[in-house]
Amino acid sequence: MTERPESYRFHNGTKAPLPFAPAEYDARLAGLRRSMAELGVDACVLTSMHAIAYYSGFLYCSFGRPYGLVVTNTDSITISAGIDAGQPWRRCHGDNITYTDWQRDNFWRAILSVTGPGRAIGYEADHLTLQGMGKLDHFLQPRAKVAVNDAAMRQRLHKSAAEIALIREGARVADVGGYAIRDVIREGTREIDVAMAGRDAMEAEIARAFPEAEYRDTWVWFQSGLNTDGAHNPVTARRLERGDILSLNTFPMISGYYTALERTLFVGEADDASLAIWEANVATHEYGMSLLKPGFTCAAVTQKINAFLAERDLLQYRTFGYGHSFGVLSHYYGREAGLELREDIDAVLEPGMVISMEPMLTIPAGQPGAGGYREHDILVITEEGAENITGYPYGPGFNIV
Repeated sequence: MTERPESYRFHNGTKAPLPFAPAEYDARLAGLRRSMAELGVDACVLTSMHAIAYYSGFLYCSFGRPYGLVVTNTDSITISAGIDAGQPWRRCHGDNITYTDWQRDNFWRAILSVTGPGRAIGYEADHLTLQGMGKLDHFLQPRAKVAVNDAAMRQRLHKSAAEIALIREGARVADVGGYAIRDVIREGTREIDVAMAGRDAMEAEIARAFPEAEYRDTWVWFQSGLNTDGAHNPVTARRLERGDILSLNTFPMISGYYTALERTLFVGEADDASLAIWEANVATHEYGMSLLKPGFTCAAVTQKINAFLAERDLLQYRTFGYGHSFGVLSHYYGREAGLELREDIDAVLEPGMVISMEPMLTIPAGQPGAGGYREHDILVITEEGAENITGYPYGPGFNIV
């Protein structure tokens, strides 16, 4: 009887074009290896979607199976499940090993074949589960374990020129979705139908602009009435009514990179109380964008916006931070938590960072102007200030539909 392997290399076909040139991935890996040297790490075992995508270009689909990227001083090897066949190798920078299902923990045996036992292993403390840590200990028998997720996150905060170009395209596609949504807003239309129009427009534009990419995960949250009170509320089948407050949120995903457009709108008309809150939030948005300059800390920007809202007796209606970093992230993976506009983040804004400004005020049901008001633009920090790469207009002049 033929013995079935624990793992093998299935280099099926030829390498596909990745989101970035090989030199871009080599530069990212060189940065990770510098961090490994500083931390005394022999090999990194990365397991999150965002870290693997950032360093290899491969964005996995787990369905309950583990995936990894092993980085040593000389190698970068993705570890993928047999169900994916040759796609992970075609879509990654570097080598790939496929592990098989017919013996439990072949994933860890494949990793061991690269790292060897008794090494100093870097891992993602914010992603590896307790079960995964137990497997790492059992199979790799590391002489030391070092969390590398903070170092990797800090590296991702500073975008290359190629990343900024991709993010700029994402912002443009988000605008395409916004205009498509505005065009179909009508009394009686369901939230879900409006959302689908925006999503379809963005996916078609991504396919046109990136003909060699993989397409996945682009979505829209389009909310109306009470459903606007939370920034991440799912779409429903509620039908739009005249005078409704609306929240438009388009999220194109291009090769794992997330961008966003978020706008407040009204159906047909907005009452005086709603206009007052809306205009106050627009003023907050403009003030906040004016603060995004190199040298400012996230906490300082946050405190200034807090004071701006407090002067208008509106601070109590704020529910979350005023903005966050952009890059390899999605609504179910990734977070560059070191660059968020919150009171507890002291990171300094620097050229090459990309950050949103997105103030939101939620007025509870039963009060004048009830609903959630949010504007969202993406800005690239430059040497002199910041460049706003979002084009869709905000405010009542364009968005009472």
